[in-house]
Amino acid sequence: MLGRKIAIALAGCVLAACGGGSDPTAEPSPSGISTPTVLAVPSPSFEQRRALIDTGNDSVLIDVEVASQPEQRGYGLMNRESLPEDAGMVFLWFGPTSGAFYMKDTLIPLSIAFFDERGRILKILDMEPCKQDPCKLYDPGITYYGALEVNQGAFERWGVERGDTITIPS
Repeated sequence: MLGRKIAIALAGCVLAACGGGSDPTAEPSPSGISTPTVLAVPSPSFEQRRALIDTGNDSVLIDVEVASQPEQRGYGLMNRESLPEDAGMVFLWFGPTSGAFYMKDTLIPLSIAFFDERGRILKILDMEPCKQDPCKLYDPGITYYGALEVNQGAFERWGVERGDTITIPS
């Protein structure tokens, strides 16, 4: 039951995270990538929440911005010059999804944790900023319900690994 609530609360946000340079109103293509067409799009507003990551041995509490709408997921963390050490952005979908993340116009290196409908972390990747196409695609190669982006290396510093769980209370 809790897993289903997490999936619903988190669903709606994972696929085109940091879709920098993308049309923020466009849904991602089947590959998860929006077509880059707009460079100077104003940032959408994001709901502020707290996320708890349970590592089994410890817990990590971070502030997150929630990207659950297509325009939010398409914009992600692009054009940010920094991100607080205890903060991130969570991307949610309302069902299973797959596809790559795109770092165009994202200025800071990030780590991303992909999670299932129960919040269990399935895969963690490191991603690098990209200023111009062609940009590398970061494809986890799995189906997921959400993703959490933080400063690159933060998951490692916090002891967060595959199999740990992410909870985002309403």
